[in-house]
Amino acid sequence: MDRSIRTVEDVLRLLDGLFASGGDRWTGGAAGWWDDFYADRDRPVPFFAAKPDENLVSYLDRGLVPRGRALDLGCGLGRNALLLAERGFEVDAVDLSPAALALAEERARAAGLDVRFLRGDVFALAADSLRGPYRLIHDSGCFHHLPPHRRISHLALLDRLLAPGGYFSLACFAAGRMGSELSDADLYRTGSLGGGLAYTPEALRHVFAGLEEIELRSMRPQPPDSALFGEPFLWTALFRRPVNGARDVHPRG
Repeated sequence: MDRSIRTVEDVLRLLDGLFASGGDRWTGGAAGWWDDFYADRDRPVPFFAAKPDENLVSYLDRGLVPRGRALDLGCGLGRNALLLAERGFEVDAVDLSPAALALAEERARAAGLDVRFLRGDVFALAADSLRGPYRLIHDSGCFHHLPPHRRISHLALLDRLLAPGGYFSLACFAAGRMGSELSDADLYRTGSLGGGLAYTPEALRHVFAGLEEIELRSMRPQPPDSALFGEPFLWTALFRRPVNGARDVHPRG
């Protein structure tokens, strides 16, 4: 008999286990899968190139996000973390994969840039590991690998670490272009995320309703010789946390 559920986090871990073995891409147990994914550095994967997201560059070029502390969620090979460090941000970058972080650190050293790379599940890292509050939290490809119940963890992280007046930048799969369009309930029935979840603009606005929308659009595709990353199967969004006023309260474990 198991009667161990006591907190919200206990429930979230229980729901993690409802997905098929080997399908986890979001907890610390997925590190090996991501290591295998990143092992072949010559694979024709668009985001393996050391090119930052075009939308993130656009936000910085337009002066929408002032410099300060930044957190890169699911930083992968460090392409966005390095851009932020180059632009004068104090950067923490988190990923599950030791293989990805090894290359990211190699790239940072070669560029003479100071980025603090952290390995682990960002939702499970000790509170003192992350130097919030952050002026910017950037998520390029992490959010769409989360199962529905882990949106609670994501929102709680923003609630805890995003500074008042701070910005949340997102790139995720666009419905009709990439990703699973099964309903949340059907994802649990099948036990699979189907490689990542697709979102509509309306769904993103609903999930991040506690934040002010600054911009939400398709990522602009980039030619092969561009210095930027851009693929049309992604939505990009920039949200801002209100300085004053009530915000949605999200449960924590």
